[in-house]
Amino acid sequence: MSIEKVKAFFAFHGRENEVLEFSVSSATVELAAVAVGVEPGMIAKTLSFSDNAEGCMLIVAAGDAKIDNRKFKDTFGFKAKMLSHEDALRFTGHAVGGVCPFALPEGVKVYCDSSMWRFEHVYPACGSSNSAIKLTPDELMQLSAAQRCDVCKLPE
Repeated sequence: MSIEKVKAFFAFHGRENEVLEFSVSSATVELAAVAVGVEPGMIAKTLSFSDNAEGCMLIVAAGDAKIDNRKFKDTFGFKAKMLSHEDALRFTGHAVGGVCPFALPEGVKVYCDSSMWRFEHVYPACGSSNSAIKLTPDELMQLSAAQRCDVCKLPE
């Protein structure tokens, strides 16, 4: 089970007691914001894309941000193509609704979008559609071994 792998990941980092599990779904930004009790922007959504080869890449962004296709192509050199639900599960080990940047198979690249640094804390999922953890954007980036990027646009 995906959440168990993520819990083991956080246990390794001494933070297993910080994983939040909800009695309601947190599978979308809106549902997660209600479950956690924060504004949607503070939900760190993890988006899965083809890496233009034989694998995938993840971009973690503020819940209210949207991928800017021009920025994405300028940054990565190819057009953004989101994975199907099946491919997201196959490449990350996490089902859509619980995809997160933790406990991933080797070779999955993770990027954290600048949109998250507007907040002191953000809440990424933890491998299930009813989980999250409270982290600073810097902690999220460090724990997920991510690189920072700027490929999103904020709501107007």
